[in-house]
Amino acid sequence: MGQDQTKQQIEKGLRLYRSNETTKALLTWNQVLLKSREAPGRFRALGCLITAHSEMGQYQDMMRLALGQTEVARQMGDPDALTESYLNLARSNEKLCQFAKTIAYCKTCLGTQGGSAGLRLNGQVCLSMGNAYLGLSAFQKALECFEKALRYAHSNDDKMLECRVCCSLGGFYIQLKDYEKALFFPCKAAELVTDYGKGWSLKYKAMSQYHMATAYRKLCRLNDAMDCCEESMKIALQHRDRPLQALCLMCFADIHRQSSNVEKAIPRYDSSLNIMTDIGNRLGQAQVLLGIAKCWLLEKEGDKSLQAVRKAEEVAEEVGNKLLLLKAHCLCEAIYRAKGSLQLLRDHVVKFHECMEDMELYCGMCGESIGDKNSQLQALPCSHLFHLKCLQSNGTRGCPNCRRSSVKPGYV
Repeated sequence: MGQDQTKQQIEKGLRLYRSNETTKALLTWNQVLLKSREAPGRFRALGCLITAHSEMGQYQDMMRLALGQTEVARQMGDPDALTESYLNLARSNEKLCQFAKTIAYCKTCLGTQGGSAGLRLNGQVCLSMGNAYLGLSAFQKALECFEKALRYAHSNDDKMLECRVCCSLGGFYIQLKDYEKALFFPCKAAELVTDYGKGWSLKYKAMSQYHMATAYRKLCRLNDAMDCCEESMKIALQHRDRPLQALCLMCFADIHRQSSNVEKAIPRYDSSLNIMTDIGNRLGQAQVLLGIAKCWLLEKEGDKSLQAVRKAEEVAEEVGNKLLLLKAHCLCEAIYRAKGSLQLLRDHVVKFHECMEDMELYCGMCGESIGDKNSQLQALPCSHLFHLKCLQSNGTRGCPNCRRSSVKPGYV
């Protein structure tokens, strides 16, 4: 297969994929790999296959293809191609919740001396690194990366990247319980889809709708949450996007649980957990298990709740997500308090505060917790977060956290 024929077959696969004929598209790209000896064509076909397997939730296959693409990039001797292949390796590890590896590959990308094409990927690299830091509950580092990604998006006029960053920022502020910002950013993403997304994949609309749904639920606007989640699920089913289907099922379950309808919530949690387990989304598994634990707690089924929360704790520990560990300890406190098991209760109170200290989830001005209730937050240029009301009432000449960390102890 020559260069022109390779290019034609790749374009044919893209047309099939956009028409939702995924099986035929995959077959076409795999034929390119079998028949073409042209390295740039093989590299591009592998990139198409990586994207398709990511959207289908076939993350192990995505990883295998990304490793193959890296080998082709090395054969090409093209620094830009190598940067792109390392980015795909980073994304593969991100999807499999291997966050330390994701960060390492992202740093490799940023350290590769490529040309202008490689530099244009820096925003995507920063986004992937931000998602990985968020997966580890390293909130300041995550925010730094998201803000860098947003600056790259603005400087390159990359509306797709801006849309993706806004969705990630929505997830970031959901975790820290600033629900106004958690809604603002996916709404901004939805505006970008409306204004610029005529030729974009529908996944951008679906992701913005999902993140809006999670924010609306937290704001107790359950009808709006249900409408957005239904719209997202419709697109996810149409495009066989299993990762998004799992997220939507979890959101539906959360909405039903918030309405105290455990009978409807549990089956949706179970369906979500099955998909999360199948595709390898361990972070999602832990979130679903905590939702199940909360359902059993509502039903006063302490033993069943404890069983679910212990599984969630185990998965969160494997992944390294401190916030989910904190939530697990908080649930254990409630369970053991109901059981009257005071020593076990005290153990989890201690572990809860250890998690808080590890994440440094405190306002540097008032000393109160960040993320324990809905409150407006504001980040300074250094990406340290404070309560907005504290900044407004006290003002600041520089960051109090940075000032404290720069003070060196004296010697007597």
